[in-house]
Amino acid sequence: MSTRHFLSLLDLSPQEFRDIIARAGELKNMLANRVAHPLLKDRVLAMVFEKSSTRTRVSFEAGMNQMGGSAIFLSPDDTQLGRGEPVEDTARVLSRMVDAIMVRTFEHEKIQRMADFSSVPVINALTDDFHPCQLLADMQTYFEHRGDIQGKSVTWIGDGNNMCHSYINAASLLDFELIVACPEGYDPMPSLVEANKDRVKIVRTPEEAVPGTSLVVTDVWASMGQEDERVRRMKDFDGFKVSLELMALANDDALFMHCLPAHRGEEVTADVLDSPDSVVWDEAENRLHAQKALLEFLIS
Repeated sequence: MSTRHFLSLLDLSPQEFRDIIARAGELKNMLANRVAHPLLKDRVLAMVFEKSSTRTRVSFEAGMNQMGGSAIFLSPDDTQLGRGEPVEDTARVLSRMVDAIMVRTFEHEKIQRMADFSSVPVINALTDDFHPCQLLADMQTYFEHRGDIQGKSVTWIGDGNNMCHSYINAASLLDFELIVACPEGYDPMPSLVEANKDRVKIVRTPEEAVPGTSLVVTDVWASMGQEDERVRRMKDFDGFKVSLELMALANDDALFMHCLPAHRGEEVTADVLDSPDSVVWDEAENRLHAQKALLEFLIS
């Protein structure tokens, strides 16, 4: 059987996506009830980080430990990648020693090359183009609180970035409508929008996007690697802050999500982040459970 990788959500079928969400809920209950689940006993995950993260490292490392396996953290200073070794050579070597490789990096092309030369599953823990692991957690969270998202309307507010791209893929797989509110010049990938034009709509103000929506999602306006653009982005995204007034335009049962870390007072007000409609803490926790389900799916 050929090796399964997880570079974007499109590496899953719609049913596999739903099965992973359901399994994540089962694993969450098992952990809460202290039911041992050594499903990956003696398995090893290599975690290659070229971009730092709190939630990604802790969730993958804790998840492997909880399932009886182990994880090895590798920063650029810990590998020969940081000294110029080709990605292809690193993939060949690591995949002879571990059972899966998680990569958090910049260029999506780099993780694609890693997968092309790896004999074990490669997991995208974030690239400049996609953040599929976060969407597993986001969708698990929505299903937990509101049930199936099929047929619902979801609003993305802010930059048409890697998170937005993964929301477009999720809309395709789980059959919901996605309305993207972003300033001109910050649209998501045109080819991705064109391929999903039946369910993705771009508007220029949040007020146009939110009415009738069941989920409002945003992200920071300047991500890692965009620090030099911060001043310009603050100006360009003026008017795109998620506030209580904006949330009041959404459906009465609409949820708010943010992949975190959040800049309170910039892309979202503190009162929205801490409101009863905000599920950001469940969303963050579910990175653990969704990724455990993904690891089980890919490795075993």
